[in-house]
Amino acid sequence: MPTEFDYIIIGAGSAGCVLANRLSEDPDARVLLIEAGPRDLHPFIHMPAGLSKLVNKKGVNWDYDTAPEPQLDNRTLWWPRGRVLGGSSSINAMCYIRGVPGDYDDWAAAGASGWDWNGVLPYFRRSERNSRGDDALHGSMGPLYVSDLRYTNPLSGVFIEAGQQAGFARNTDFNGPQQQGFGFYQVTQKNGARCSSAVAYLDPARERRNLHVVTGALVTRISIEGGRATGVVYSSGGRSYHQRAVREVLLSGGAINSPQLLMLSGVGPADELRKHDIEVLHDAPQVGRNLQDHLDVCTLQHSTQRVTYDRASDVRVAFDYYLRGHSGPGSSNLAEAGGFVRSALAPDDRADIQLHFVPAMLDDHGRHRLAGDGYTAHACFLRPRSRGHIGLASASAGDKVRIQANYLSDPEGFDLKMMLECAKLSRTLFAQKAFDPYRGAPIFPARTDLSDAELIEFVRAKAESVYHPVGTCRMGDDEAAVVDSQLRVRGVQGLRVIDASVMPSLIGGNTNAPTIMIAERASDLIRGR
Repeated sequence: MPTEFDYIIIGAGSAGCVLANRLSEDPDARVLLIEAGPRDLHPFIHMPAGLSKLVNKKGVNWDYDTAPEPQLDNRTLWWPRGRVLGGSSSINAMCYIRGVPGDYDDWAAAGASGWDWNGVLPYFRRSERNSRGDDALHGSMGPLYVSDLRYTNPLSGVFIEAGQQAGFARNTDFNGPQQQGFGFYQVTQKNGARCSSAVAYLDPARERRNLHVVTGALVTRISIEGGRATGVVYSSGGRSYHQRAVREVLLSGGAINSPQLLMLSGVGPADELRKHDIEVLHDAPQVGRNLQDHLDVCTLQHSTQRVTYDRASDVRVAFDYYLRGHSGPGSSNLAEAGGFVRSALAPDDRADIQLHFVPAMLDDHGRHRLAGDGYTAHACFLRPRSRGHIGLASASAGDKVRIQANYLSDPEGFDLKMMLECAKLSRTLFAQKAFDPYRGAPIFPARTDLSDAELIEFVRAKAESVYHPVGTCRMGDDEAAVVDSQLRVRGVQGLRVIDASVMPSLIGGNTNAPTIMIAERASDLIRGR
């Protein structure tokens, strides 16, 4: 392998795989992609329903936990993040959601010039190969396959019917002209199998001679000389390596790892760096700040009929899936149906609550198995006002960072009010006539007559992350922003951050599709197109 490359990409996740593909399209550009985790060979990565079996698989998961959260009974919350080719797109629930135009217009208004809806829509369309075809909002020729589910559980249809009975519209496309309503999610699947960013972007580029991919390699530092990023140092197999970058180093580690590596390389809050005896090369106080995540509360109910996924044999499901050509329950993403609702507290016309319905009992991210049959409604507030931060635990890249999400910490208490709305909405949906033939005893919460104060106690005791951390390397035109609108790190030449960490604010929905869009647009910015 050469010791010098034009571009070095750190992290082969949702964004890194896109960059590897797009930049290596130029045969004269030498591209190195470095990933800390292994190749995406495990069969449960590619069988959609296998995501439930990846929950405790440490080999493909960074397996993070937050610090104790003061507003959530001082609990530590589990944050799974993909540590494998494809990153979190290899372990997520595959829901394809973009958010709405106002989300991106907010980015532009906050100083992310060019990232308004009109600026990003062409890149969503360029990335997408939608099974329904091409139109003004969707693409049909991109690498990322977006499909209707091949199989859905009967209860997922019941949930959609319950949404309509509660007064909400039916919606067949959450990425269409209107996001609000209830319906089935479209998913990032190709012929019934997971279509991660590794499958969509990296696999087609594998044979290019100018693209080199290294797995099992932990980047420990970005080399910065004279104010310019000149390469990376990484460890693999007990040895340390240094690779030089002629043009640019592209950091795509995600909302946790990207700020960590910037700080380990001397770019970050000076006081934080000095605390760990790291030389301050550029004092950037906002590195690791502005952390945002969607907090989620799950409502669980027993089912009187054995139609849920709780009793399904993993072996039988896998055998059926592979024997029958990627069909049946094995092709389910488990979170098959959902909804977007505008609450009475919404400050504008956008939905502010998102729901995912799972025809199984999902407690503690599925790590706690419950006996019997049941179903779960996830509900999250889409635009939280609370802000957290990422801090170093040590000067070693091998040590996990300190994650202080600060959930429900906004001074006005608005986030807590919205989580109460989320819990109430889930209970309202489960009380609809459509669930009458299935409704058993409530599980979480265990009673249906809780007061608002008791529901708030329930939220504090049970709410969890729904895996959408963003914002820790904020993009903007102001001097405090970590990166500018071209995603270039302020104060360091030849270095960009390209992943969910650059989002100024959370979008209204799942964050995987927007992260892929960011990398698509970034590839054009890098190439001057």
